[in-house]
Amino acid sequence: MSRNYFKLSVTLVAFLLSGSALIAQKKVTTSAVINFDATTGLNPLPKAANTAAIGSLDTRTGNIAFEVTIKNFSFANPRMQSDFNGKTWMDSNQFPTSTFKGRITNLSEINFKADGKYQARVEGSLTIHGVTKTISTTANIVVAGKQIKTSSQFSLKVKDYNISGPAIGAGKVATDPTVTVSAEFK
Repeated sequence: MSRNYFKLSVTLVAFLLSGSALIAQKKVTTSAVINFDATTGLNPLPKAANTAAIGSLDTRTGNIAFEVTIKNFSFANPRMQSDFNGKTWMDSNQFPTSTFKGRITNLSEINFKADGKYQARVEGSLTIHGVTKTISTTANIVVAGKQIKTSSQFSLKVKDYNISGPAIGAGKVATDPTVTVSAEFK
């Protein structure tokens, strides 16, 4: 009976160790920062930051995902924040979150086990305002010990996501704002 107990113990320990290795390959963050800059020559104010985006990165598969609560974007001007969340802009009551689900397409060029700086190509589906579009961008990745820092910048067209409003038509908000995403995965 002790021999069977030993085999069961070894099997259980092996299972637990293999499971922890898989879990260790998925890194997460609850404090990714997403900046939104829609400034124009007529208006330097339409920019916001959200410091509470959540994200995950699977270093084994290259899958990467982010989710951001729209109402967590903070503007310097409270009126602009109200307009941003209103029906004529993001309609955050109907569309409370935006998501990105994608993957690193050049994963073989990135060594998550070795300290260094890498450039990743990322493709995936970005959902904003209830509309999903495929996007491609690059991301900078810095591996330092067990931390992985990522950053990316891209532009999008608000009309692609059915976002409109008087400020956009008047040229006070850019039609192709710049989005910057930075995250530290642990």
